Amino acid sequence: MSAAPIEHAQAPLRPDPYGEPPRTLLDQAERLMQQLPGYRVEILSGALIVTPPPDAAHARALSRLKRPFAAAGLDGGETEVLEGLGLWLPDGPENYAVPDLSVVDADIEEHLVENNCYDPAPFRLVLEVTSSNYTIDLRTKVRAYGTAKIPVYVIVDRQHDRLHVLTDLIEDGYDTHRVHARGEHVTLPESIGAEVTLDVSAILTAAQQAPDPRIRR
Repeated sequence: MSAAPIEHAQAPLRPDPYGEPPRTLLDQAERLMQQLPGYRVEILSGALIVTPPPDAAHARALSRLKRPFAAAGLDGGETEVLEGLGLWLPDGPENYAVPDLSVVDADIEEHLVENNCYDPAPFRLVLEVTSSNYTIDLRTKVRAYGTAKIPVYVIVDRQHDRLHVLTDLIEDGYDTHRVHARGEHVTLPESIGAEVTLDVSAILTAAQQAPDPRIRR
């Protein structure tokens, strides 16, 4: 999911029930999650990032995306397919991300770090569906997930109507970045635990936003 830096958050903050200012970014993140129910809060490269609740098309795309992973047997047994799971990032003392979708080892709960976030080791794949500020997913998180050594990163790019698959880890990123268009079928690396093929057209169609009825054309 794409995000906006905290200074761009559009929802008004509720009165702060705490008597003292937050001492750390994690403290600030915790307060924001309480003050902005439904918003996603992350710390990337030392900056607070706040994401509004997903729209229906975003949620629909995730629902469709889970199906091929489950059909391949990845959602049960040695692995699980989970939404909104916190990922502790090694590139800063308080950095963490919350990918839209993750394929993880079944022993994920043994890798809890703090703040309901988990060590990167059991993550086999992370996936993001972009929203308004898509550069977070296409740039900032490429470096973050690469540094965390997540083997496969998939991006559903709604702004450009493309599917990105990043593999082959290098320092601070990925050596292979393939961009797929409608009409293609993409088979993901078997390192995730099974053979999974994605129908790019079906995914991008599910992710399409309906026109805003409030906007006259």
